[in-house]
Amino acid sequence: MSEESDSLRTSPSAASLSENELPARPEPPGYVCSLSEELVMKAREELQEKPEWRLRDVQALRDMVRKECPNLSTSLDDAFLLRFLRARKFDYDRALQLLINYHSCRRSWPEVFDNLKPSALKDVLASGFLTVLPHTDPRGCHILCLRPDRWIPSNYPITENIRAIYLTLEKLIQSEETQVNGIVILADYKGVSLSKASHFGPFIAKKVIGILQDGFPIRIKAVHVVNEPRIFKGIFAIIKPFLKEKIANRFFLHGSDLNSLHTNLPRSILPKEYGGTAGELDIAAWNTVLLASEEDFVREFCQPDPACDDILGGALLPEGLTSDAQCDDSMRAVKSQLYSCY
Repeated sequence: MSEESDSLRTSPSAASLSENELPARPEPPGYVCSLSEELVMKAREELQEKPEWRLRDVQALRDMVRKECPNLSTSLDDAFLLRFLRARKFDYDRALQLLINYHSCRRSWPEVFDNLKPSALKDVLASGFLTVLPHTDPRGCHILCLRPDRWIPSNYPITENIRAIYLTLEKLIQSEETQVNGIVILADYKGVSLSKASHFGPFIAKKVIGILQDGFPIRIKAVHVVNEPRIFKGIFAIIKPFLKEKIANRFFLHGSDLNSLHTNLPRSILPKEYGGTAGELDIAAWNTVLLASEEDFVREFCQPDPACDDILGGALLPEGLTSDAQCDDSMRAVKSQLYSCY
């Protein structure tokens, strides 16, 4: 382990602990590690996670929350805080900021996060707009499959699609394997028209990307785009300015060349719609998983939220989570940018 990696772990909250000191207390019954030995090693190498220090690190983050954000209404459970530590490679300060951003995002966009539960999104789930493929990729990443052509704008607003994506990410991140391995997104833009693309303007783009990059504890390892029409150049032109270089470099545009897709995602894990051998694309299985989690989401997202404006008001929000007035981009400007791709 490099000195730079270990330096991330010595924030002021843990300054009194020597580098070789082991935690004095055993792991409490509230947290039991479910990672395989292989994933424990992967977490050590990629995320700077040391099993012998895991609970010490969680306690350090918990102490920081209590000291610096006493009014932040958040879970302080070991398993919950571990999500944020893993997402920021056990850098306490960055993990704390991510936790604050996570709650700020939820409060700043009520039309997405209020009443967020599977039963409220049955129309989106039934449309086939999104699903999670049954097989992981060779790195162990779950594959979130998005099909915007299945969305009919006259049926419900685009924010319902965003709600369904967030709901799915919340379910996926419950798994410690996903926390370590991350996810892959497979986006099929077949048949996406100019009128449909215009709904995804700069305001929506900034908010969504702000959440995914800086407001949610998940690692996006790759975004594979297939069947993209020429109009996608306009969509990507809207998205790209808000992407960090690391994320932008993980976008792969394959067009209709499925052989190109298969160099990254083997045919054995893909449905036949994408040249795979894993059978037909089935949305029912993942919908069942989400709908079975109704009580968990009601408990987490559908309860009155105690006032915590003091801490959230002073938080450094992810770029894009600004007020509507600051992002008043007209639909005319968006369509103009999209038309330029023709």
